[in-house]
Formats: sequence, structure tokens, C-alpha cells
Amino acid sequence: MDINYELYKVFYYVATTLSFSEASRRLYISQSAVSQSIKTLEKKLNTGLFIRSTKSVQLTPEGETLLRHVEPAIHLIKQGEGHLTEVGELDSGQLRIGATDTICRYLLISCLNRYHKQYPMVHIRILNQTSLNCVELLERGQVDLIVTNYPNSRMGHREKLLTIHEFQDVFAGSKSHYPELAGKKTHLHELLQYPILMLDRHSTTHEFLHKTFREAQLELVPEIELDSNDLLLDLASIGLGLAFVPDYCLKGRDRLFKINLAETMPSRKVVIATNTTTPVTRAVRKFLTLFG
Repeated sequence: MDINYELYKVFYYVATTLSFSEASRRLYISQSAVSQSIKTLEKKLNTGLFIRSTKSVQLTPEGETLLRHVEPAIHLIKQGEGHLTEVGELDSGQLRIGATDTICRYLLISCLNRYHKQYPMVHIRILNQTSLNCVELLERGQVDLIVTNYPNSRMGHREKLLTIHEFQDVFAGSKSHYPELAGKKTHLHELLQYPILMLDRHSTTHEFLHKTFREAQLELVPEIELDSNDLLLDLASIGLGLAFVPDYCLKGRDRLFKINLAETMPSRKVVIATNTTTPVTRAVRKFLTLFG
């Protein structure tokens, strides 16, 4: 089927913004030209791609299917253009990173600072998602790399991994609210007597902790599930329960102590993942050199 690339490009912008006017603005063409392009594409494909009303635009199931294929292609073309425009010592280009809030705050800030000082003309864009959702960003070509906890159930065999940090997950409690747990070994089954605070089900940490309890033949029912480790620690500091967090998050939290588990908790890693099916840009290669 011979369809002009420009039609797919118009479709991509309408589909991702769900707005004909916004697509028009980003493409620097008239709104009527956008509408005509979509009509032409729908006619060539013999299917409706959008549900239009006076107040909203929605993708049809066929439109959603097409977007899943078109979006990676658009991003791949953009990356190819980026390769051609990168010259000299990185006086242009962009670096798109997907990472969790926690990883950004505790592990990436110093590296990003060094990178920005070395290559101030490279545009850095960071998309904050859970480690599970970051894999989808990478697969869809929306980012050049992701920094994620590992193991990660969403990962397959298309990612190249670089380990940048190894850490231990810990339970942390308030010194003033749970003094009986300080200075003693505590078994996993004993922790079930206390409120457990942990990340929600969209995180690798949620998967990891539930798997750990299942392997010990214990049923974990968290008291509170949130999407922020820092907020979990804030709640733990006022005695609402025991927070399950990476050990590096405890730095500077003087009101909290790490619970000494009787069982050995497996360690985990933080890795940088790139897509092996996508060319790595010069900006990405320079970023990776910061980690040896």
C-alpha cells in the first residue's frame, strides 16, 4: 500500500495530542489541511481512525492499533535525523531518559549535572514513570534509554543492560514508635504484625516484595501503597508503619532505623537499558561513558 509518510506524520500528531488544532500548531499547517490528511489516510486504509465530537477526539480501536506501529517508526526517523545533525563535540542533539522519581533524585542528579556541564548544548528530557512503565517508553521509542530497577518483569531480550548500582531493599521504622525492633533480628513473619508501607502494584518493588513473601509462604497485605519512596519514609517517620525502600533512600533520615532481618533479602540492581533494535546516538554514547 503506497501511502505518503506525511499522512502518517499528521496521524501521529493528532493521535498523540487528541487535538486537530494542536497537531496543526505543531506541524505548522492549517487545521483544514490536518483534517483533509486524516480523511485521505482513512480512505486509503478503508477504516475510521478517530471518533470526532464537538468537544473531543478519540482514537478508534483501529486507530490505537495503527498508533502502536506508527509511533516507534516516527521516533526512529527522528533519531536518524538526530544522528545526522550531531557534529563535533556535541554542540547539538538530545538525550531522552526514562526513570523513576527515586532513581532520578538519588542516583542520576549528579551524573546529569556532570553531563550538562560537559555538553550544555544537548537538550536533556526526562520522563518520570515507574520502572515497569519505563520499559514501554523504551519499546515505543519515546526515550533513548531508561534507568530502571532490575529484575524487571517487562524486559525481554531486546534490551542491552549496563549495571550502575547495586542495592539492598530494607524495612525502615521510626525509632520513637517501634523501639522494640531496634537492635534485634526480626523474621519476615514477625513483620506481618506491623503495618507495611510500600510502593504500589505498578512498580518492580511491589513485585519483588510480594515474591519474597510468597517464597517464604507468607501472605503480605500492605497497609499503604503509594508511588513515592520519599512519601513512604515521611509516613514511617510519624509512626504509620514500616516502609520498604531501597537502602540508599535512608541517607539523612535520622529519625528512622533499618530493621535487621533474620532472613537474607536478595540484592537488586539499577541498570541503564538501551534498545538493541535502535541506533544509539552520540549523545547517548557520551552519557554511558559516565558510568565506565
